[in-house]
Amino acid sequence: MKIKAIIAATAGMLSLGAAQADEWNMPVPYADAVFHTQNIREFAEDVAKSSGGKLTINVHSAGSLFKHPEIKNAVRGGQVPVGEFLLSRLSNENAVFGVDTLPFLASNYEAAGKLWAASRPKVEELLDQQGLQVLFAVPWPPQGLYTVKDVNTMDDLKGMSFRAYNAGTESFANLAGMVPTQVESPDLPQAFATGRVEAMITSPSTGVSSKSWDFLTNYYDTQAWLPKNIVVVNKKAFRRLDDDVKQAVMEAAARAEKRGWEKSMAETEAKTKTLGDNGIKVAGPSAELSAGFKKIGEAMTEEWLKAAGADGQAVIDAFNK
Repeated sequence: MKIKAIIAATAGMLSLGAAQADEWNMPVPYADAVFHTQNIREFAEDVAKSSGGKLTINVHSAGSLFKHPEIKNAVRGGQVPVGEFLLSRLSNENAVFGVDTLPFLASNYEAAGKLWAASRPKVEELLDQQGLQVLFAVPWPPQGLYTVKDVNTMDDLKGMSFRAYNAGTESFANLAGMVPTQVESPDLPQAFATGRVEAMITSPSTGVSSKSWDFLTNYYDTQAWLPKNIVVVNKKAFRRLDDDVKQAVMEAAARAEKRGWEKSMAETEAKTKTLGDNGIKVAGPSAELSAGFKKIGEAMTEEWLKAAGADGQAVIDAFNK
């Protein structure tokens, strides 16, 4: 009888231990080869280890669980407890979410970090109202200008057909005197080859993945903006965790943010080198181009402030301190 009692008690303790362990599914939109996904997998491993196995996060990459446009609402609705998405996708909800896509406002990693520090409290407040808590955010490599010819002045840009993919890039093209042209990513090689497009702004990562050296000649490291991916957790799901697990998640998130920014910088350096190694002329913008781009950025920021209102002004003021 004693043996049976011990076995029953042990089974009960094992059952209790199992009940205390949590398992989360986490949708992310990008493939396993993308540094954002790699960083999130390291985050998941960190959480499992630092929580002593009390929380396991299963990462579902490449939109396999939810497609990119669905992830935020899936977390908000409790279908999954945690997820990643491009922060500026929410700019149609509130312009503040798109502050990191304002051209030439934050044109290097140091400035981008300062902008995130200035905007994070407002981003957290807005997402908190939707039942979401911010864990961390990591930028993509900065956006650079690709062209089919040398460009040294703003006049050199005038009349060039420019690949626009949203309202912001269309506005940029118009202010620069270029002709905005809608082209989907898979169609870029043909669009450049046929002369339908002569310039675009995108990251060195995209330049490499699209083998841009096959259809254009120049890359100008303008660092126009550094858009961020953000990882959020459902607040109700987070509150259900034990206090020590909550602490483990937040500490792992802080490490993931730091590591992610470092990975982004390494990605930028490596992919920019690859562009040059494949024959693209890699250079910084001339002083005249930089001055012209700065004026465009200021004009677009002023326009953005009309939509972002007092909240947007507070972010810009904090950034400019």
